[in-house]
Amino acid sequence: MPAASLEHRVYIALGSNLGVSAEALDGALEKLSDLPGTRVLQVSPWYRSAAIGGPADQPDYLNAVCEITTGLDPLPLLDALHQIEHHFGRERQVRWGPRTLDLDIIWYQNVTSEDPELTLPHPRAHERAFVIRPLADIAPDLVLGNQSLNHWLEHTRDQAISRL
Repeated sequence: MPAASLEHRVYIALGSNLGVSAEALDGALEKLSDLPGTRVLQVSPWYRSAAIGGPADQPDYLNAVCEITTGLDPLPLLDALHQIEHHFGRERQVRWGPRTLDLDIIWYQNVTSEDPELTLPHPRAHERAFVIRPLADIAPDLVLGNQSLNHWLEHTRDQAISRL
């Protein structure tokens, strides 16, 4: 009998502001479901938000957060997310520039990391309404940076974001 793989709960932020963003987010969710030992448990409502940082005059982003369970360890999961981004035409040319798809691991159950390739929990998630608001929709009791999501919602309330 094969050994059961350990499942980890993970929250992933999804965003797009180039191309047909809704199709990219839908497609990314399908591709996440296709990863070995991975299930998408829930997806937040979608939000529209202004770009933060990067080049001026970027189009608004379409954002969401999903909860998955996976048997993949953090770095193989990150590699899989990069492959999904690439599948949807992501090019990494300008830091915080426009993109067809952006997938970020926000939180990975029982893992903290300061690895240069993957910092967990995500080091800037708590500063971004486009992560905190959808995350609060599906995981209202989650704690980031030793603070509740309600705390971070209050600190990001001045950022332009609207639920669709």
